[in-house]
Amino acid sequence: MSVSFHNPDQYMASLRTIIAQGRKRVGLLVGAGAPAGMARADGSRPLIPAVAGLTDLVLKAIEPTYGAQIIGLQNDLENHDIETMLSRIRSLGSVLGTTEVHGLDGGGYRAMADAICVEIGKIVQVRLPGGSTAYGELVSWITGAPRSHAVEIFTTNYDLLFEEALERARAPYFDGFAGAREAFFDPASVSGDQLPSRWTRLWKIHGSLGWKANADGEVVRTGQTDSTHLIFPEHMKYNQTQKAPYAALLDRLRSFLSTEDTLLVSIGFSFADAHITARIDEALAANPAASVFAFQFQKLDKELCAVALASRRSNVSVYARDKAVINGVAAPWRTPGELPTKDWGPIRDSYWAAPPTGGEAEFKLGAIEDFARFFANSQTPQGFEPAPSPEAHPVPAITE
Repeated sequence: MSVSFHNPDQYMASLRTIIAQGRKRVGLLVGAGAPAGMARADGSRPLIPAVAGLTDLVLKAIEPTYGAQIIGLQNDLENHDIETMLSRIRSLGSVLGTTEVHGLDGGGYRAMADAICVEIGKIVQVRLPGGSTAYGELVSWITGAPRSHAVEIFTTNYDLLFEEALERARAPYFDGFAGAREAFFDPASVSGDQLPSRWTRLWKIHGSLGWKANADGEVVRTGQTDSTHLIFPEHMKYNQTQKAPYAALLDRLRSFLSTEDTLLVSIGFSFADAHITARIDEALAANPAASVFAFQFQKLDKELCAVALASRRSNVSVYARDKAVINGVAAPWRTPGELPTKDWGPIRDSYWAAPPTGGEAEFKLGAIEDFARFFANSQTPQGFEPAPSPEAHPVPAITE
């Protein structure tokens, strides 16, 4: 019986060449797992908590006012994460009227939902630590080479970490808004490519701190850190994304992947957001020349949504700690003992090493800090012309 393996050296050598040259159209898809994997200035983690940590912080903050409702809802629900609870709270707020459930009527649950949203906004209002950061290193990679095409960053996160990193580096970017006092959203510029390629495109597909609805109901960017117009994780998410500016931003994701010879690299994104994954799926089905490389933090058997997409689309590759799905083949990693070149040792160490707690070597680039360092270190030295970029996945899995 034959057994297949994937060699990370082969795929990371290919990726390193692609991202070093600045010729290919490359985008990043950044999810909540990215800031959750970063350290604060004092060394504690996370910079912004993922769903479990977010749930604990939000519920603790609203417990003095809504303690009875929290207990009642947790008794009603199988899952107690903030996404599930907010979905139920929104539902109760929309259907109850003056009838009470767990001591609140419809208006009370609407107020509870607003309180949760306020707390979420407070939690994501963080600044980048001083010195080197993962976001800063990604910006260093973006600005470190002349580019034929602008790098496009698609993120579901509400924080302003990318904005801060780009501004620290004095790197120009466009987020779909134009203006100063109340910047307005310009869908024509989002759908076009008139700006210079050195301008990074930053697409906040679930909204951002500083967005609000003005008196006419239009979403504007204020430049502040308060937030009244985010798509919070709840049951209305799909309906909300059909409205401006969210529809235009999601259309941009689909059009980006509809362009030939395009690579979208994801980090910290679980692919559990059905409305985003559906657009990626549709675009890749129509355009086999586009590729998605998904770098996942957990082991492969925990990354169900990413694996499901890769099983349908051979142009989606999933890189997890212990295994990968590449060209539709799920197989464990195995690194051969011999280095591809005599200088490859430090490069291999950047993506393949034993965890700090000990144990067998594993693939590291599902962690944002290792991922960003790999990208930053891929920059081509001045005066050096790299070899032509190979195909994205020229080598099949090893079979024994």
